[in-house]
Amino acid sequence: MAYAEVNQDELMRLLRSVARKDRKAFQELYSKVAARMFGLCIKLANHRELAEEAMQESFIQIWHHAGEYHRDRGAPLGWMMTIARYRTLDLMRARKVRQTTGDEHLDKVEDNRGGPLDDSLRISGSAQLTGCLEELSDVQRDSILLAYYRGFTHDELSKTLSSPVGTVKSWIRRGLMALKRCLER
Repeated sequence: MAYAEVNQDELMRLLRSVARKDRKAFQELYSKVAARMFGLCIKLANHRELAEEAMQESFIQIWHHAGEYHRDRGAPLGWMMTIARYRTLDLMRARKVRQTTGDEHLDKVEDNRGGPLDDSLRISGSAQLTGCLEELSDVQRDSILLAYYRGFTHDELSKTLSSPVGTVKSWIRRGLMALKRCLER
């Protein structure tokens, strides 16, 4: 299923209106990005109810924090997809859901991450780290964040990412080496 192009300027305009608590703009924003966000949530969770809950919580977060988005943090769609990704991962962790459909299916979901990884990274002032994390491949970034920031073990990562433990360890090792090179620049 191919997705229609999303006009980032239009999304930016809608986010500014949502920041002013414009309900009509919020409905329009929802109609433009909901299918894409839900696709990401369902691919990560592989569980419809959990994906629906993650999607709902993501839009609640967007409603409450739209004013915090700034274009220098990346494309509006990327910011919203990042929120959806981490709300889904948080719910999976909280519910001990440890299965996805695998990385080969995640490649079909559009996810132009460009925004903040989460509030604590932004608040800590680690813009350089955020930028370096954004340079990693999706699997490296997800593996590192789930392991070091969310506390997943290698076995848990293997199950969550539907990949062998050795592969997950390689993603983490290579990702950490790339982060180190980036941070030393």
